[in-house]
Amino acid sequence: MINDTVRGLVLLGATLTTGLVAGTFALYAHTIMPALKSTDDRTFVGAFQALDRAIINRWFMAGGFGGALVLTVVAGVVNLHRAALPWILVALALYVLAFIVTVAVNVPLNDAIKAAGAPDHIRDLAQVRAQFHEARWAAWNLVRTIASVVAFGCLGWSLILHGRPTA
Repeated sequence: MINDTVRGLVLLGATLTTGLVAGTFALYAHTIMPALKSTDDRTFVGAFQALDRAIINRWFMAGGFGGALVLTVVAGVVNLHRAALPWILVALALYVLAFIVTVAVNVPLNDAIKAAGAPDHIRDLAQVRAQFHEARWAAWNLVRTIASVVAFGCLGWSLILHGRPTA
């Protein structure tokens, strides 16, 4: 039998990891991509490649990006028949949307720009940047940002519901 403390800790973990991912996506939306947009092609390609290589690490991949998905699923399972469950399920659906957008759109674009090679060895940096589809990447990043921020909010509300006494 799972007690309320375990339920709450799993829900808290799901909330925190989802918040971290939402913050990461939002940082790209409101700071990183607007800053890179104003740079020359060499700077854009080199900086984006460096950022993408840096974000592929166990802290973000397991602790945040994958952890949010796993912990939200577990939070739903351990909170079956609880007041928080509908909010957890909405958060899960939104986070799955963000996850799918990341895997289906953003990651392939990231991989393509990295596959172009080091900026010092690229003959046509403008072409590499154009093939990256910067506006498409940013638009889909906004979708995953909104989805993950709203998921974070739903999980926050789930924590409030979890903490309320039951009738």
